[in-house]
Parts: sequence; C-alpha cells; structure tokens
Amino acid sequence: MSFSDLIPKLTNWFFVHSIKIIGIVVASYLIVKFGKIFIEKAVRKAVVSDHFLTKEAERKREDTLIRIFNAALKVVVWLVAILTILPEVGINVGPLLAGAGIAGVAIGFGAQYMVRDFIAGLFIILENQYRIGDVVCFDGTCGLVEDIDLRKTVLRDLDGVVHNIPNGEIKKASNLSKDFARVNLNVGVSYDSDLEKVIEVVNRVGKELAEDPNWKEFIIKPPQFLRVEDFADSAIIIKILGETQPLKQWDVTGELRKRIKIAFDKEGIEIPFQQIVVWRKENK
Repeated sequence: MSFSDLIPKLTNWFFVHSIKIIGIVVASYLIVKFGKIFIEKAVRKAVVSDHFLTKEAERKREDTLIRIFNAALKVVVWLVAILTILPEVGINVGPLLAGAGIAGVAIGFGAQYMVRDFIAGLFIILENQYRIGDVVCFDGTCGLVEDIDLRKTVLRDLDGVVHNIPNGEIKKASNLSKDFARVNLNVGVSYDSDLEKVIEVVNRVGKELAEDPNWKEFIIKPPQFLRVEDFADSAIIIKILGETQPLKQWDVTGELRKRIKIAFDKEGIEIPFQQIVVWRKENK
C-alpha cells in the first residue's frame, strides 16, 4: 500500500472513529464533573442531621460519603468509556468480556472477604458509627481513627502503633468520643473520714474545675459525687461522675485527680494505701 493510498484511509478513519472517541471522552468527563456536583448536593441534603454533632463533625461525615460516591462514579463511567472506545480502534470486546466473566468467577471466590469488607465499611459510614478523629476500640484494640474507607479502618494507639483493620472483621466497635464523654472516677477515703465533708469537698472541687476559664469549655456537666461505690479492705470507695466534650475526658479526669489530692491534703482527708503488717517471731 502506497503512502498516497494510506492518507485517504487515515483521513476516513479519523473522521469516522476519532470524532466518536473524542465525543465519548468529553461526555465521560462531563458526566464525572457534573456527577460530582450532583452527588455533593444530594449527600448534603440527604444526610440526616444529628443534633449531638457539631457542624464540623457533620461536614466531615458528609465529605467522607461524597468522596466514596465520587470514586465509585469515576470508576464506573471511565470503565464504560473504555469498553465503548475499544471497538472504535478495532478491538472486539466480546471475547474480553467473556474472559473477564470466567476470570471473575474464579476471582470472586477469593474476593469474597473484600466484598464483605466493602459492605461493612459502607454501613459503618452510613450509620455514622465512628469518624476520622474519634477514639474507638475493636475487641481490645484501641486508638485514634486516622483514616477510614470502604475496605479498612486505620487506628493509631498511644504507643504510636498503626493498626490496619479490615472492616469486615470488626464485630464490635466501641466509640469513646461520640457526642459526649464522661469522667468516671473512683476515689478511696479512710473509714474514719467524715463522708459528708468528703462529699462537700469533692463537689466543690468539681464545681471549681467546671468554672475555671481554662477548663470550662471542655466540661458539660461538673464532676460530682454520685454514690458510695464499695467498702474495700482499707478504704471507702466513692464514685465521681461528670460529662465532658468528646476526647477531653482523660485530660479533665487527670486535672480532677490532682485537685482532689490537693484539696484532701488541705482538709485532712486521708486517701489510704494498702499496708502489710509483718509479724516476726523472735527466738528465745
């Protein structure tokens, strides 16, 4: 075939097929672009507002859903676009689809756990069980949620260790920082202490902490005496309970312990510690 014969064929192919290919690419791009806008508006409108959550937390949840749906839309649109373009360049997609179907059955048996992870991840996000920035526990593994997608959740514990946990393996998720948190503190006092005085001191310390400018924004309900929890071997155990903003319960509890110790020392209230008496038999 001479060069002069090739030019008309290429020109004919260009006008017949390339225009279709360009149209498919442009249409796919526009579908993805306007699809993102539609998905964002739909998610912002469809997600039911939770009055316990802040605006920032609500937006974080919505952004997670938008990102996932946008990724799914992109994959579907461009996959269809590629399958539509291939015949235009002379590639028969029939055998490819048939081969993919056979391979898909084989892969499906091995990918069943991944499908399980994806379904579990979808429900975790839709039900707002936890979000990035929450502190959660999964069957004894606890940490800060650094990332979450449809397949896995990434936790970082206090030692800095990163745990990658497939969503399908999460049987129970305990969220330690959703909506609000609690100060739940047990303190022991000696049996000869005046309980009424102990209660008065504890409540005063809790109120002062809640009114402190450095701490009041973290405290929803001041820590207060709740009940006598137990009669231990060497102490009366009292329970103190309060409510804090999410993730602030540990900081508030630590400050409360410090202030209770200082106040008890000033008031002469003893916090007993276990003592062991050793009897020594002397030889006569």
